[in-house]
Amino acid sequence: MAGAIALGGVLIIGTLWYRFVEGWTWEDAAYMTVITLATVGYGETNPLGSRGRLFTITLILLGVINIGYIVNRFTEAVIQGYFQQGIRLRQQRRLMESLSEHYIICGFSRTGRQIAKEFRAEGVPFVVIDSDLESVERAQAEGHTAYPGDATLDETLLKVGVERAICLVAALPSDAENLYTVLSAKTLNPQIRAIARASTEEALQKLQRGGADAVISPYITGGKRMAAAALRPQVLDFVDGILTGADRQLYMEEFLLDPAFCPFVGQSLQKAKLRSQTGALVLAIRRLDGMLIGGPTGDTVLMPGDTLICMGTAEQLRSLNQVLVPIGSRQLRKPKNS
Repeated sequence: MAGAIALGGVLIIGTLWYRFVEGWTWEDAAYMTVITLATVGYGETNPLGSRGRLFTITLILLGVINIGYIVNRFTEAVIQGYFQQGIRLRQQRRLMESLSEHYIICGFSRTGRQIAKEFRAEGVPFVVIDSDLESVERAQAEGHTAYPGDATLDETLLKVGVERAICLVAALPSDAENLYTVLSAKTLNPQIRAIARASTEEALQKLQRGGADAVISPYITGGKRMAAAALRPQVLDFVDGILTGADRQLYMEEFLLDPAFCPFVGQSLQKAKLRSQTGALVLAIRRLDGMLIGGPTGDTVLMPGDTLICMGTAEQLRSLNQVLVPIGSRQLRKPKNS
């Protein structure tokens, strides 16, 4: 911009000189200034004296300097932009390739932003996918890893490492897009946990049939929460306090029991003494066949493939994780706040 302004100023000065000092017409003055600045090598439009020729030499030098400056800045901008774009693409590719056991959020609308906020509070690695560039830029501005692309396409999901991901959340505005995304994710990674947003009862059923492990309807869930807030406000506040937010005192976590690593499989809760060892409370047990045991007693036996749903402080849950998976064994489920 500065070079263009300076060149324009030189053009005006040259035209005014030839018009008023040399006494030429406006047409001749402008023509002489242009061919002089362009250094095309034409002869003088009208005869010039010594003073006129000295001014023309100065005009040529100013023109060469300004044009050279403009060309240099333009070339620098083009080359720098090209290399910066290449560097950004390489960095993004390396980042995507390094993702492992991460979460994928498809869609960065109001729902997606809230999910990202909760994931960040939990400290879990995740990547955002959105086809809208403004949404991607907003996600990046908030410090999230984001990839621009269509989440319904296999190519896009592969770019963000869906085959290495733990969970995918389809929070796109369209039920059809969420269904396509779940189908693609399950095809590429049958072990991935797929969570989907549904706007209608029909979409909820189709998403379940499409392989979604959990389908959330904002309207149904919102209605249930509003009813709970009206009927059991203290219970709702307590549950919210241990499920969301970064400033919690109590947390809930789940732990998967693998007989190859957990020394308590086959023992009763009373014999395992998990509460006395760690302080964490076992609220429920989900059996491998899906049966849920709420408020398990001391006689409840821990079975292979059980998922323990526990509550405690961050330190208590860390201790429970260490007890369930001793040092030297592979951690199957690690508390997010450890």
